[in-house]
Amino acid sequence: MPGRRAARTTALAAVVAATVVSMPSAHAQPADDALKAYTDLTREAEKLSQDHLKAQSDLSRAKAIVVAATEAEKKALAESEQYRGQVDVLTTASFEGARLNNLSAFLTSTSQQDFLERMEAMNIIAADQNDAVSRMNATLAAAKKASTDATTAATAAEKFAADVSTRKVAMDQQVTVARTKYQSLSAPQKQTLAAPGPKVSVSVPAGAAGVALNFALGEQGKPYVFGSNGPNSWDCSSLMQAAYRAAGVSIPRVTYDQAKVGRGVGRGEVAPGDLIIYYSGQSHVAMAVDGTRAVHASTEGVPVKIANIDSIGPISVIRRVVG
Repeated sequence: MPGRRAARTTALAAVVAATVVSMPSAHAQPADDALKAYTDLTREAEKLSQDHLKAQSDLSRAKAIVVAATEAEKKALAESEQYRGQVDVLTTASFEGARLNNLSAFLTSTSQQDFLERMEAMNIIAADQNDAVSRMNATLAAAKKASTDATTAATAAEKFAADVSTRKVAMDQQVTVARTKYQSLSAPQKQTLAAPGPKVSVSVPAGAAGVALNFALGEQGKPYVFGSNGPNSWDCSSLMQAAYRAAGVSIPRVTYDQAKVGRGVGRGEVAPGDLIIYYSGQSHVAMAVDGTRAVHASTEGVPVKIANIDSIGPISVIRRVVG
């Protein structure tokens, strides 16, 4: 009996051991969840960062429209005053007898030629006055429209300014949450995220796309910071903008607008320098290195590096900036 009992005990211990080995560790699962949560949080923070940048861009354009409309109003008012003065001079001259009627011209003329000359002079004066009145009315109408445009633009600018503030608050809150979550990651997870990977050097094509790609590849290893404009750190879209700026090509600052530049190409047509916009909300962008790889600023905690094009996220659109 003792031998049989010992055998049963040994078998039970083996089953328990096998069960423990087959189950995921209690520590590994929360760690994986934390990494996924961090990834989701940073993705949302990136979207809110792009939203904030877009609102800032809209505000800048609105302010420029206000300035232009205000200047147009000032110019139109100045021109209307100029023509008003001309009208006043001609009106005064008419009252003083400079504008004669046909009968007085006939009675005071000394010859047929004199009569014709007087008639021509009166017609010129009348035409000048009518033209001055028409121009004055036109400039006054332009001034009124410019004033309305300036008021409308100012109202829009106020709305965009409020939108900037609202989006800034939302972005800051989300970034804080993401950074807090980052601190909860394990040291190995942080090391994995921060690993720069081998720097990739490729033979870039000639032209602006090649220059832009060469610039982006040269930034490998630099950190990602939400909303950063370089040169020591980047976000996804600022890196793309700076890369094409180095090639003498101006593209917008935010992913939403970068998704509209150039022309669209299919996944099978991807060429070096193409912009690949990700997610349905178009909140992330990378630059194609070739048909399978892309360089991008991923998110905070991850340096600028090369990744497989399809591993970055679901592709929304691919845009060829030049060519």
